[in-house]
Amino acid sequence: MSYLLAIGVAIGIGFVLHPLLHPLLTAFIVDVIATVIIFSISVFFKNTSLYDPYWSFIPIPIILYWLITAENFPTITIRQIVIITLVAIWGLRLTFNWIRGWRGLNHEDWRYTKFREEKPSLFWFINFTGLQMMPTLVVFLGCIPIYYSITSISPTFGVFDIIGIIIALGATILETVADEQLRNFIKTKQKDEFMTKGVWSVTRHPNYFGEVSFWWGMFFFVIASGVSTLWVIVGPICMTILFLTISIPLMENRLMKKYPGYSDYKSRISSFIPWFKKRN
Repeated sequence: MSYLLAIGVAIGIGFVLHPLLHPLLTAFIVDVIATVIIFSISVFFKNTSLYDPYWSFIPIPIILYWLITAENFPTITIRQIVIITLVAIWGLRLTFNWIRGWRGLNHEDWRYTKFREEKPSLFWFINFTGLQMMPTLVVFLGCIPIYYSITSISPTFGVFDIIGIIIALGATILETVADEQLRNFIKTKQKDEFMTKGVWSVTRHPNYFGEVSFWWGMFFFVIASGVSTLWVIVGPICMTILFLTISIPLMENRLMKKYPGYSDYKSRISSFIPWFKKRN
């Protein structure tokens, strides 16, 4: 119901703004408003995890909006079909993965609980700016290359399109494999045992690497479309910085405290980019 409300309000505001503003700006304002609504409801329920599926789902309606407002619509190019399909597979898979692990409104992600306990007086500010609005803004930056890719009228489908497909689809497959391997491992894991097999034997954070790679794959479609606005590379760069400087360090600190043998695993296995094991 929270998401139906947020999306309903966003669509209504979008209809009002569309004739007045550029599609990029319209989508940005609507995205921020929807985030504010989800934030407000999460505060009411005292559960920041209410926001978790937002950033994986919202790119799909945003990109569909950009598609139907493109100059060549209703004519659809191969590039547009490919991009929409890749984004849909990525977003729906992530959202489905979240649904499978959702424990209800009585459970909150440990990272949010950590901030809530350590900074109680500032938590509302951290929650709004860092835990909800920042991911929204970073994902929107990641979507900007997609806007230029799907609104380009260039019909040529070439080498850079193929590279984009390989990277984006490969990233989604890697994330899927990593999540499934971890899910199966958790079912039989012993105390003080952590995941070191499968794709986790070549990178400590395969799902994070896959996530970042997906957005770099989207950027290659900008190059393929011949758009000269290569400043949109800021999107995948910001996504990379987010995971390398915030997501991974937070997870690493927790794992180091929780598992005695993690430091040895950390010394042998690449943190981010899949690579060969280091010898002891």
